[in-house]
Amino acid sequence: MFQIGDKVLYPMQGVGIIETIEEKEVLGKKKLYYTLNMPQINMQVMIPTEKASALGIRQIVEPDILESVLTDFHLGNTDPIIYEDKRYCRDLNKSKIKTGDIYKGTEIIRDLMRKSQKNKLGSEDTNMLNNARRMFISEVMQVKGIAQEQADHLLDEVLLIPLT
Repeated sequence: MFQIGDKVLYPMQGVGIIETIEEKEVLGKKKLYYTLNMPQINMQVMIPTEKASALGIRQIVEPDILESVLTDFHLGNTDPIIYEDKRYCRDLNKSKIKTGDIYKGTEIIRDLMRKSQKNKLGSEDTNMLNNARRMFISEVMQVKGIAQEQADHLLDEVLLIPLT
């Protein structure tokens, strides 16, 4: 269970800070809820505590893990099917982003950047790339304690390293 003040990643939304944990009655049932403040998207979200794990909500990563992710950003192979099969690419990336796993999120960015070098990305791929970037940048901001512009710049610098 998370505590008030914890910084957590909520897949598809980004990093939020747990502001309250309180019991609420919804549809006649009392449950404990986390109230997350999502500063990057200027929104508050209530999530039943019992569903947090199933939704992929997790603590933000430690600084050493983030550094490892940034260093190894370009490592790994891209599934060649994503270049030909739009549906496969979409479904694969949706399943990765829903996990909330930082490694899967960076795979999306890496692979779609590789795909963009071969062909112009379609709107679905562009939206997925933007969502994955937004989630990753929100975590970089919180882990490093930097502004969004700095986190954007850091990711752009990592992406400038020649893709393999």
